[in-house]
Amino acid sequence: MTVEAVFRREYGRCVATLIRFLGGIDAAEEAVQDAFTVAVARWPSDGQPPNPGAWIVTTARNRAIDRLRRESVRADRHAQAHHLYGAAADAAEDSLLAQEEEAVPDDRLRLIFTCCHPALNQPAQVALTLRLLGGLETPEIARAFLVPEKTMAQRIVRAKRKIRDTRLPYRVPAESELPARLQPVLTVVYLIFNEGYVATSDSLMRPDLCTEGIRLARVLAELMPDEPEAQGLLALLLLLHARSAARVAADGSLVRLADQDRRLWDRDLIAEGQAIVRACVQRGHPGPYQVQAAINAVHSVAPSFDSTDWRAILTLYEQLYALAPTPVIALNRAVALAEVRGPAAGLAAVENLRSSGLDGYHLFHAARADLLRRLGRSTEAAAAYASARALTANPVEQAFLDTQRTTLSQPKTAGE
Repeated sequence: MTVEAVFRREYGRCVATLIRFLGGIDAAEEAVQDAFTVAVARWPSDGQPPNPGAWIVTTARNRAIDRLRRESVRADRHAQAHHLYGAAADAAEDSLLAQEEEAVPDDRLRLIFTCCHPALNQPAQVALTLRLLGGLETPEIARAFLVPEKTMAQRIVRAKRKIRDTRLPYRVPAESELPARLQPVLTVVYLIFNEGYVATSDSLMRPDLCTEGIRLARVLAELMPDEPEAQGLLALLLLLHARSAARVAADGSLVRLADQDRRLWDRDLIAEGQAIVRACVQRGHPGPYQVQAAINAVHSVAPSFDSTDWRAILTLYEQLYALAPTPVIALNRAVALAEVRGPAAGLAAVENLRSSGLDGYHLFHAARADLLRRLGRSTEAAAAYASARALTANPVEQAFLDTQRTTLSQPKTAGE
């Protein structure tokens, strides 16, 4: 595994661990980056250690201690260095960490809850946590929020500054406080998975992020078994991930939902996800993640694209939009509407979203292009495919859109 691959996989975990010792975001990030700089220099000659993440944490912590000692011209610097050096043996700190681990028994999830502090607004909570722990770069987070990269960078800087200036405590909330922070935590876990499922660049998927998103969702569902939305999120991720093997062809190209070989779908993941959805339905009053899971459960039981119960999916999207009236959900509803009432009805619904802020979202233009193609409006469809291609940095998606554009004369079925 290359140093770059280790960085992508381990950066968030290492920062999560180091913040507890260093007491600040910037110090933790700087220490981890220093450790990776050392790794770049040493690993090619010395060989990669058996546990790269643990090596990075140890190296980062030691270098941070050394730096604090060198800079300790003030008494508080001396005290902080001493605290770090003796942290493992400090009984009071061990007791505090034990209490935190009992409340949230996962180092990374623990810090997600910590970063989702109510003093920060929710977009800032989610953006900062994705940057620190999700292993996502600023452009990837900006895409998730449908905002310019510069805007997202400023948002993250302001959040870090507020944490520093107001001295927000790096404390895991008590068990009774966890439900109040659940929503942004769910969003963080979902977006970590989503960046893996539809990556911003390189290959179509990043399996490491999909796996980590599901792992965090499992821990969260076990931690909060009485929170239906935590269960719904887990079901949603399982049902989406079940289709992963069928989404990419042997040559690495994207395979639309309509064209996927459903024999490749993971039936164990589908069965687990469907069981969770059934339990959520029995609870009643589902939230957005539960409804999204139900939509994907409907997809998962259909033996083919054409036999999908699109009326049920449209009804569920209507329910979802009532709970979370966002432009992206409205776009998905329009796609379902096209399957029920025809492409003209779907296109009309899509056109109504032009002023909703989706003009910079490549899937808006891709959906519009597909509907225009189905209506035989090839020239307009070609322009829409070109707009979609210009808005995605993923080469697999770009190649797919190029293919769609060059084969407009061939009749196809709408899909992924």
